[in-house]
Amino acid sequence: MSADISTNDICTIDGVIKNYGNFRALHGINLTVKEGEFVALVGPSGSGKSTLLQVISGFEAATEGTLTIDGEDMTNVAPADRPTSMVFQKLALFPHKTIAENIGFPLKLRKVSKAEIERRTLDMIALMQLKPEYLTRYPAQLSGGEQQRVALARSMISHPKLLLLDEPLSALDVKLKKVLQAELKRLHRSLGVTFIHVTHDLEEAMMLADHICVMKDGLLLQVGTPDDIYYRPTHKFVAEFIGETNLFPVTVENNRYVATDMAGIQGHSSFGPEAATQPQAYLMVRPEFVHMVGSGEKLDVTLDVIVSETFNRGSTTQVKAVTKDGGHLMTLEIQGHIDAQIIVGAEIRVGWRDEDTHLFDRATDTLQVAA
Repeated sequence: MSADISTNDICTIDGVIKNYGNFRALHGINLTVKEGEFVALVGPSGSGKSTLLQVISGFEAATEGTLTIDGEDMTNVAPADRPTSMVFQKLALFPHKTIAENIGFPLKLRKVSKAEIERRTLDMIALMQLKPEYLTRYPAQLSGGEQQRVALARSMISHPKLLLLDEPLSALDVKLKKVLQAELKRLHRSLGVTFIHVTHDLEEAMMLADHICVMKDGLLLQVGTPDDIYYRPTHKFVAEFIGETNLFPVTVENNRYVATDMAGIQGHSSFGPEAATQPQAYLMVRPEFVHMVGSGEKLDVTLDVIVSETFNRGSTTQVKAVTKDGGHLMTLEIQGHIDAQIIVGAEIRVGWRDEDTHLFDRATDTLQVAA
């Protein structure tokens, strides 16, 4: 089975509010998830992403709003009766049960026959690429990565419509995490089950998800594809949170031009007469779109900066710099090896193209216009 996204809505969240006493953890969340999608919830600690997952699973009840899964209202439906399954950060495997007993446990609760449990457990073992002899072992006898696969097998054996993942890879070392990220992508593609995945790892979200939901302080700021979130953010926080970016305070004059207070700048960015509704804004440009003068790129705006640090990343080199007046920090990303003259303290001239920039209203932090 392929994980092609259908046009059917599998999960609809409408105006969901969650209060804990006087504290509001979720502020009227509206989100629609399509069948077969891989959706990532990202945001800083306390943003509400795990709370939202708990509401979907039924472990927390919404204070207000409605939640439907596969067209059914989940308001009074217990977690065990929802077509969902959850993989927790701490896995919650039973240490006193064998791997076979752990994997088959959800079916045992549903009073499925022993023969059917055994058959589906073997299917899950094969799907997760675990050895059959592991079935008689206990969780403590397996590695961390193998335990993760067992937890995934247990969550998938009941054929849920929604698989909910609450940071299940966060405690793993970097190398093992990469392996299991690839496993998650393979499973999603092969099973066609809808995944909703909470993660602090932004690279993981960009790699795995069809759509990313960026949350902050219980608000859902933007939902979009990884490209949308990275290249077309609609909020200043999203631009800063997802990847590195350069943000400069600017003034929009005559609804047309961007004038900055940075010393040594030449040229101006033109956004057209509809450019901005407010004169005070932030100009955003990603580090990979900041080029050195002489790189062959046609640049609309250039300025002199002083190199403050360089970081070799193998295929790229990241350069940190400050404007000559010392008032603004910036980052640029250079492909391959950098010129030997680009050292700490060196003065270089850099710039960018209009089409690679965005403006955010300084009063609301929301997008004004994309070039």
